[in-house]
Amino acid sequence: MTRELRTVVIPEGLDNERIDSALARVLGLSRSVIVKLLEAEEVKLGHRVLNKSDRVEKDQTISILLPEPPSGEAIPPTPLEDLEIVYQDTDLVIVNKPVGCAAHPSPGWNGPTVIGALVAAGIPITSSGPAERQGIVQRLDVGTSGLMMVAKTDDAYLKLKDMFRNREIKKVYHALAQGHLEPAIGTIDAPIDRHPKEDYKMAVVLNGKPSVTHYEVIEYHRSVSLLKVELETGRTHQIRVHMSAIRHPLVGDLTYGADPNLASEIGVNRPWLHAQALEFTHPISGIPISVTAAYPRDLTDSLSRLSGAVLP
Repeated sequence: MTRELRTVVIPEGLDNERIDSALARVLGLSRSVIVKLLEAEEVKLGHRVLNKSDRVEKDQTISILLPEPPSGEAIPPTPLEDLEIVYQDTDLVIVNKPVGCAAHPSPGWNGPTVIGALVAAGIPITSSGPAERQGIVQRLDVGTSGLMMVAKTDDAYLKLKDMFRNREIKKVYHALAQGHLEPAIGTIDAPIDRHPKEDYKMAVVLNGKPSVTHYEVIEYHRSVSLLKVELETGRTHQIRVHMSAIRHPLVGDLTYGADPNLASEIGVNRPWLHAQALEFTHPISGIPISVTAAYPRDLTDSLSRLSGAVLP
């Protein structure tokens, strides 16, 4: 099976980080996998082989020979005690995904996955979709918490995929952005595609895919804004890219230009982003469904460290 050679450019926010930690954050792989790649001499700066004691510098271009992608075997069960089932019926299941859990198996990821946790819990999911993404109709990044839906039947899978594609499912996120957004209600309409120089991340680019993000300030704090965000489109890293593009990156999102000192001050070690609500018409029964997910502990703790809120 072919292995992918990936090239990444180190963002400013990861300057002087240990290489295993920096590459884990950039690539979304576990640190143990990165260490194995370093020990196998598969991580290089130019022609120089890097080792796990090295520290990265901003703007360095590093090449990594990624592990082989998973085979088409059955989804491995990954028990997860804190996976909350928010809604379930015979056709679909909605979970409150914790941070640090991937949506599905991927090359180099050996941590828990949503579908692996469902399999471990004895919850059936459809076999529709690619082998490693069975039942997946939407995804959240490893570093994003909140609501995620999985289809349990073939019929629900096909209909839900169409509903997401046709924007018939309302997705609401809560995000903490640096600075005070003005105006307090706005829309970001800017095309997104792969970054032209740093292929591990996305960017606003002239000929990218149409991407529309609506935001509304819930409350202002001393140096940040708590936002309600709704997506018309579902591009990779869309909220993170759009907020960075208007110079209000998400707190903790070092990949897209967040201030590491602010993140450290309020105890955030991942992008402050939570999939808070889903609203849709059930694809089979036609019944309206509306679900919400409370913030996880790390996000509530970070808010408690901020100064008093001011309504916009």
